[in-house]
Formats: sequence, structure tokens, C-alpha cells
Amino acid sequence: MNLSATPALPGRPDPINPNPAPHVVLGTPVLAEPGPGEELIYLASGCFWGAEKLAWEAGALSTAVGYMGGTTPNPTYAEVCTGRTGHAETVRVVFDPRELPLEKLLQLFFESHDPTSLNRQGNDVGTQYRSAIFTTTDTQERTARAMIAGYEDVLRQAGRGAIVTEVVPALAAGPFYLAEEEHQGYLHKVPHGYQCHARTGIACPLPGAGPLG
Repeated sequence: MNLSATPALPGRPDPINPNPAPHVVLGTPVLAEPGPGEELIYLASGCFWGAEKLAWEAGALSTAVGYMGGTTPNPTYAEVCTGRTGHAETVRVVFDPRELPLEKLLQLFFESHDPTSLNRQGNDVGTQYRSAIFTTTDTQERTARAMIAGYEDVLRQAGRGAIVTEVVPALAAGPFYLAEEEHQGYLHKVPHGYQCHARTGIACPLPGAGPLG
């Protein structure tokens, strides 16, 4: 869809999920702020249900699903799915890099979807499924770009295309809008629910190391 030729949806002034419940698995506030030594990053890799589960299973301190990188304020899931809000389905991740290093988190991100697929993951098609990393520190941005360069070399050697993952500072991307309560911790609530991991099947190397199996 050509968003430049299609008027963005107007949205609304108030949050659609103003009083979220604690994380259904971790028990932490879904919008917890990072404490001393902790970090916040936003990851978009297609459908956010499976992506969130991977983050909490990897050791994140808090996760939440929502919408980011668009123009419509406080959009609903149905509105985001039209492609007329500009948002990507995004997972908000608070993590302790001493327990879950940034490089390992990004390795999981790259390996759990196809970062060479533009606005599509498997059967999920649209700008809301684009691959993006919304960073909150300069180190996160540098690490993400370095890992893209290293992974792209590996993917090209395997005959794959260029990585299309956006790397954008969170402040430039705009607000993270929390999704409806039914989407939070969805795959814990619906254990056999839909997951889309259109993986390349090719390991992403950590900085300074070869590909890991």
C-alpha cells in the first residue's frame, strides 16, 4: 500500500489500553522503566505475538506488544492492520545486559524472522510487519548496524538478498502505543495460537565471532 497516497487514520487522543495488567508470565509491569544497569529497546519482526514470547523466554525483564514508527495516535490493532497508520507491530523489551547481552538479544531477533523480506513475514504482508529496531542508546544503534553488516555478508554468501531492517532511534520513530490487553502475553493465554517465524535458517554471527549454530 502506498501510504503517501493514502490518508493516515486519525486515531484518538486517549490510550486504548490505559490500565494494563502486570505481565502474565513475568509478573512485572508491562511498561516497566529500566532500572540501574538495565536497558530498553523496541524490536519489530512481523507478528508481535511470537516475537514477544521469544523475548520473555530469552530472559527479558519485561515485555509488551504495541505499535511504533507510524503517525496515527493511539491506534487499534484493526487500524494498524489496514496499513494506514504507518506503525509496525513492535515488542517493547526491558533487559539487563549483564544477564541477557544486547548482542544475544539482537542475534535472536535476526534469527527469528527473515530480515531480507520487505514488509512481509511469511503470509503476513504489509508495512505493519516490517523489520525494524528502534534504539534508545548510541551503543544499541552501533551494535545493530554492525550486526546487520556481519549478518548480511553471511546471508549474501548463502544467496540471500540484502537486509532491509530499519534502525531508527526511538525518539525519531515516535511513541510506542501499547496494544490491547488481549494481545499482551498472547501465546501464554493461547498456547497453540498463531506464530509466524519466517526464519532464514542461517545463523547470525555475534560481533567478533563466526556464525553460531
